[in-house]
Amino acid sequence: MPAFTFEKISPPARRAPAATAVPKKPRSVISQMIERIAERRARRALLDERAVRRDDRPVE
Repeated sequence: MPAFTFEKISPPARRAPAATAVPKKPRSVISQMIERIAERRARRALLDERAVRRDDRPVE
């Protein structure tokens, strides 16, 4: 017969989501520059795609 037993202790319940408690880190200058370039490239690609679609319409 064992002399002692282990008791399972459950972790405390979370009261608020962890995502709201963590403040957002400021972005570095390099990552901001890359994000701007990517946004401009995406906009340009979208505009080019729209222009191609207009050109593909049949002439009546």
